[in-house]
Amino acid sequence: MGVSLDGYVVGPDYGFDWTAPDEEVFRFVTDEIREVGVHLLGRRLYETMPYWETADQDPSLDGPMLEWAALWKPLCKVVFSTTLSAVRGNARLASGGLAEEIERLRAEPEEGDIAIGGAALAAEAAALGLIDEYRARIYPVLVGGGIPFFPRRERRVDLELVETRTFGSKVVHLRYRVAR
Repeated sequence: MGVSLDGYVVGPDYGFDWTAPDEEVFRFVTDEIREVGVHLLGRRLYETMPYWETADQDPSLDGPMLEWAALWKPLCKVVFSTTLSAVRGNARLASGGLAEEIERLRAEPEEGDIAIGGAALAAEAAALGLIDEYRARIYPVLVGGGIPFFPRRERRVDLELVETRTFGSKVVHLRYRVAR
């Protein structure tokens, strides 16, 4: 996820326009999604993504955006929501709790990583100890409040640095594996 230097994925106004990727970051994010076999989404994130289900029909899109759409549209998506009654595209509503769903997905012979998107859903997964890696793109902005990337927790989690990258836009990618 994109995160401000002061630790927020969404600002106090619920805005996240400061995470709009430049071309280099967008290529990187596109390459990351190639590794994903299933994407778990909270309701709020899911509701920001419907455009990509039909983006391939938008004549104004350029090659990189069309490439993203071609990867996103067929990707298996599981949406966690207590308010939605239906989802569209290659998505389904989660039938159980987060831990139960991840356990079931890990047991399947599917290829690719399980990605988790949405601050609340990721926080729940972290609290349950279900995250193997944290990948953050740190944007050079201080937003002063909002939804934190790391909610307050009662336990310590040790991490091992796996990868770093600094982009021309001064966005910094950090990838950490949870030390077990």
